[in-house]
Amino acid sequence: MLDAAIGSGRHERPCVFEVFARRLPDSRRYGVVAGTGRLLELVEQFRFGDDELSFLKQNKIVCPTTIDWLANYRFTGNITGYREGDAYFPGSPVLIVEGTFAEAVLLETLALSVLNYDSAIASAAARMVSAADARPVVEMGSRRTGERSAVASARAAFIAGFSATSNLEAGRSWGVPTMGTAAHSFTLLHDSEEEAFRAQVDAFGPSTTLLVDTYDVENAVELAVKVAGTKLGAVRIDSGDLAVQVAAVRAQLDSLGATTTRITVTNDLDEHAIAALRAAPVDSYGVGTSVVTGSGHPAAGMVYKLVAHHNDAGEWVSVAKKSTAKATVGGHKAAIRASQDGFAATELIYQASEGRPEVEGRDLIVDLMTGGTADARWLGHDGTHAARDHREYALAELPQNAFRLSRGEPVLPTEYR
Repeated sequence: MLDAAIGSGRHERPCVFEVFARRLPDSRRYGVVAGTGRLLELVEQFRFGDDELSFLKQNKIVCPTTIDWLANYRFTGNITGYREGDAYFPGSPVLIVEGTFAEAVLLETLALSVLNYDSAIASAAARMVSAADARPVVEMGSRRTGERSAVASARAAFIAGFSATSNLEAGRSWGVPTMGTAAHSFTLLHDSEEEAFRAQVDAFGPSTTLLVDTYDVENAVELAVKVAGTKLGAVRIDSGDLAVQVAAVRAQLDSLGATTTRITVTNDLDEHAIAALRAAPVDSYGVGTSVVTGSGHPAAGMVYKLVAHHNDAGEWVSVAKKSTAKATVGGHKAAIRASQDGFAATELIYQASEGRPEVEGRDLIVDLMTGGTADARWLGHDGTHAARDHREYALAELPQNAFRLSRGEPVLPTEYR
């Protein structure tokens, strides 16, 4: 597209591209925006180096004029959109990219690959956090996704309310709290379960979490308290009928005097399994596969569409698709989360050029990048924690039925003006 637009002389036309989702995944009542902070850093760094340019030239993918243009590429436009951590709904203009066609069209795959994955993870993770009913949930899915996706998913899950991750790179890069437990291999390494427990307690103290289902749970719990004492931090259960096992382990711990020892459960949990354990004496959950795969929806379904451009007279022209089931709404837009009786009621999307409608509600569009420079508020450790805080605020304003796990329509209708 860039090569042909340079040929037609239209590549320098000022344009507006918009990222939005036509619909939410089946049964989801809201989505959570995630990945914005990652994306802004990637856009700032996005360049074509000698190796990339040589590949394009040798394979004759684009013409020499385009290669020369790419050699000096740097995004210099503006990006606005929803704050990371905000809720979104069908049609929400999550990201708005303003620049020439040439520089903005190159960002499509980058923007969608980040926002589609991270938002899918955050949207699933937020449902798990709601199902956990204020009990901590830890992300433990690095072994179930790609090595880079593992870091992204840990960050997105933290923004959505997970308390920690087992991925140390997410802690280093994004300030996500980290934690870990021993695996079954650690117990199997030693000549006895008692030897394994003693080695772990010697290394980390009695506040550690001991894995008790390598052999026999009842025997292991008794042994764990014997080794660590009644101040043992926690035990982890990773198999079996969790509701039955947890109740039995809680009773056993209490009978042994370990009344403050917590119980954490893992074993292929998702939001529905977590909800089913609400009545059980579980203290925390560890989630792996389900969170890093979006609990059945690994992509958020967002698209990147041209909605406006300058004509030859330098005037803005709205453009839109008319394809069946894929029609778009043209024009440079803004959005308000209109409220009623103290809760969000409508996702109101309007043409920015026509001014803000006089309705009560929260303006959703913020500046993310100006002149190719990202706003520092949304970057790094601080930006990640700010996104987590904003997610808590944004979800608190939604009606209570947003958090049902049963199938349902988006909790807010989308209205265009």
